Formats: sequence, C-alpha cells, structure tokens
Amino acid sequence: MITIYQNAHLFSPDDRGRKDILVVNGTIEETADRINLTGVACKTIDLEGMITVPGFIDKHVHVTGGGGEFGFESFARPVEAEELLAAGTTTVVGLLGTDNVCKDLHDLYAKTKQLDKRISAWMLTGSYAYPSKTITGRVDADIALIDKVVGCKLALSDDRGSFPTDLELKRLLSEVWRGGMTGGKAGILHIHLGTLETRIGQIVDICRHNPRLLPHVSLTHCAREKSLFQECIAFAKSGGTLDITTGGSRFVEPHEALRLALESGTPLDRLSFSSDGHGGIRHIDPVTGVETYGTSSVESNLAAWRNVVREGILSIPDALRVVSTNPANELKLSKKGRLEPGSDADMVVFDDALEIRHVIAKGC
Repeated sequence: MITIYQNAHLFSPDDRGRKDILVVNGTIEETADRINLTGVACKTIDLEGMITVPGFIDKHVHVTGGGGEFGFESFARPVEAEELLAAGTTTVVGLLGTDNVCKDLHDLYAKTKQLDKRISAWMLTGSYAYPSKTITGRVDADIALIDKVVGCKLALSDDRGSFPTDLELKRLLSEVWRGGMTGGKAGILHIHLGTLETRIGQIVDICRHNPRLLPHVSLTHCAREKSLFQECIAFAKSGGTLDITTGGSRFVEPHEALRLALESGTPLDRLSFSSDGHGGIRHIDPVTGVETYGTSSVESNLAAWRNVVREGILSIPDALRVVSTNPANELKLSKKGRLEPGSDADMVVFDDALEIRHVIAKGC
C-alpha cells in the first residue's frame, strides 16, 4: 500500500517545516517538499499544514488490566487499541501490576500480540515480586527468546514488593543485561518505586560500582513524593533515567514535575512520561480519611504533553522527546520516535490547538 501525506508540518522531532511524507507498506520511504509519483497507484491525504509528529510511546501500561488491591471486584478491565490510538499512543509496553496470581504473563503475552495487530506492542516479564515470574523459567531467556519481551519489571521500596537483597538485585540486573545482549534488545529492568524510606538507595549503590548497568535501569513513579523525586533527579544526572507517571500518584502535576527536573539540571534526554494506564489508584480524602479506588487513564500522557507545550515549559520538538524519542532510544526501538526514511509510519496529526485530527499507526 502506498500513501502520500501531503502538506504536513513535520516534526521528527525537530521542526522540518512543510513536507510531503511517502509511506509504503507501513514504512516512511521519503520526506520532501513535494512528492509526485507518476504512473503509480497511490492514495493521497492532504494534512493542510497541520502539526505532524511521531506517535507517542507509552512504556508503562497495564494492558490486561491492573488493580485487584480491594478484591476481585477492583480489577481494571483490559486496554483496547482504539483507546491508545485516541490518546496518540502508537507504541505500548505492557506489564503486570500488584497481582501476579490472577493476571499472568501468558495472558499478558496474548494481549500484547492482539494489540500488535493494530499498533506496536511489547511487554515486560516479571512483576512486583522477586524471584521474577517468567514464561520460560528464566528472565534472560524470556528477553532473549520471546519476540515481544524487552525487559523485566520489579518493585523496590514498596510494602507490596519482595525486598530483594543487594546480591539478588545484582543477579537480576545481570540476567536482564545478558538477555538483552543475546536477543539484540534493550534489556531493561523497569523498577516500580514505592514510598518506603529506602527509596532508590540499593540501585544507586549497585550502579555506582558498575556504571555500565545504568542504561539497563529504568525507574518509574519517580514523582510519587518529593524526597524520592530528588533522589531520582540525582540518579538521572549521573547517567540514569527518570520516568514521571502522568496517570498515577504524584506530589505535583506531571508537567510541573518535568519543569522541576529540568530546572534542577536533569538532561532532557534522560526524562520521559508514562501513563500507568489501567493501573489501580488509591486515594485518601485528606479531610474525611475515606479511601477510594480508581483506575488511571491511558490519556494522561497526552494531557501532560499538552500542558508542557501550552505552559511554555518546552517547545513542541523538545516536548516530543519526553513522550516519543526518549522512550524509543531507551527501549532501542530504532524505527520509532522519528519521522524520517526507514522509520515506521506512526504519526499523530494535531491542529493548532493541539487537538488530535488523525492518528496513523503502521501506516494506517
């Protein structure tokens, strides 16, 4: 299938100006001021100068539904591809949440493959717990041999976690690294952070003694509370990454957390947003003390990104790095996060008010 998207205001993520985009079978073949294919049957779509950006990458979504902390009735429902597309998300990484009994990795793999028919989808092995639950029996084998597995999840400093020792954490990181090397993947240990006072001390000490592990550590829920956030900023400035959850617990709004990180000197290429979509959220009313339980939205990345641009925190090109280019680089998804020849044709088209007009995933 051949399509020419004409008159796009192209961001890749840097501003390329007005361009035509030639897409063949889901891949961008050419971008140019004007593309004419004489004698070739193709579809043309005029984007009328609208803002055209790389599709968003959400690297933390409970695609099979999270929740379960208040019994079976509190399970969240699975995510559908159309929900993600409506939020501008064309690439997703699925993972398990608190529950790894009723929700398992086989179900997660099947859901990942289902989503991958419409968008691009990957997953993490493991869960909150240590030893990590796996499909093959080994973390490194899951990453190396299973097509959709790019890393492993673990919870640290959380009362629902398993409190691995330093030696166990070192061994797990080594497994993740080896699996990535063997399978030609990123090999990421994606760490859910809770609010216990231990915070990120374990991982900081390990990476201080072996800085080569830094690219394989991904910290998330970093803006859950202020002290944790300050430690994560220091970690990112030392060469790590810092992921701000847009749909879950935080001490300030996500765009303000991003502003604080940048003002503290955190390099832009170490920052990302993820939604925690369809994860469970506990809320305690500060006045009544009543606890309620809800589900986070996959639309929160889009809302946070708009706020970053509208508040003047970052320009459109730089803001795109937080939701697209940086996650693509971290996950070694070389065909994502850019709109240039050889890239996947994953695009979001916005009007001047930053409202979505079109979402193209895999060229469609």
